[in-house]
Amino acid sequence: MRQAKEAQVPNLVDRDVGGKPRSERSRACAPVYDPSKEKPKHRLERRVYQEANVSGFAHNDQEIAFFTQVAALLRPTDTILDFGAGRGEFVENDPSSYRVWLQNFRGRCAHVCGCDPDRVVLDNPTLDSAAVIQIGEALPYEDDQFDLIISRYVFEHVTDPEWTARELLRVLKPGGWICAMTPNKWSYVALASRILPNHLHSQALSRVQPGRAARDVFPTMYRLNRPRAVRRYFGRWADVYHYSTSAVPSYHFGSLVLMRLLQLAHRLTPPVFDVGLRFFIRKRLGENRIGTAKQ
Repeated sequence: MRQAKEAQVPNLVDRDVGGKPRSERSRACAPVYDPSKEKPKHRLERRVYQEANVSGFAHNDQEIAFFTQVAALLRPTDTILDFGAGRGEFVENDPSSYRVWLQNFRGRCAHVCGCDPDRVVLDNPTLDSAAVIQIGEALPYEDDQFDLIISRYVFEHVTDPEWTARELLRVLKPGGWICAMTPNKWSYVALASRILPNHLHSQALSRVQPGRAARDVFPTMYRLNRPRAVRRYFGRWADVYHYSTSAVPSYHFGSLVLMRLLQLAHRLTPPVFDVGLRFFIRKRLGENRIGTAKQ
């Protein structure tokens, strides 16, 4: 009986709760799920987590939890920096309309800037303005410019953590927040990543995470992926808060059996080995003299 229930994956777009086709409903009500973006991992999640057939995401979804925290900090008058914004791939790849909305701050605040070493940032649809940056050089922003800085899966790629901390805190207003999500250096994901040479990451991830695009895979360094490291580089001028999480498995080769085993492993894993870390770094009031990177 349980297996039969798991095999039933309803179409979230064709029909609403009342059973009527969406074409008969008001266009003002957007679909909660876009099947054209669905990949094998999303379909597998909907088999394993029944609630994902209602909302498009699991009750313990990592992105939902993190960006809900961020939304609690967000004000309509805020100016935001998306550090390492990339091309905004979640807009293209995520079938959950709510998860996309929660991560997209454009239109929900005064202005969203984005920066990245890759020129693809210039085409990011979630930004009001974008800049291509050079590592080691000053970010193209004024001191104390931003109320909030977002960093999603960027800390693991940082080559110069001292420069990163100094520049982010320089452009952040006193009392402002840096909100960062990143893998835990001691998780099984990061350990496997460090064992495998960077030039093989793209090939490996295409199998471990079916549907993962090669252009969204970058070299990892793991120099800013422990609470101690983050406190070391940010703690002089800011208060650092964090939590760890091992929630919905992502690295399962599209296998239901492996996903079930990873669920069990996540429940039994001590926090020090959790898959992900979430940092909330608040620049202290009065801290407005932070060194600028050399030009």
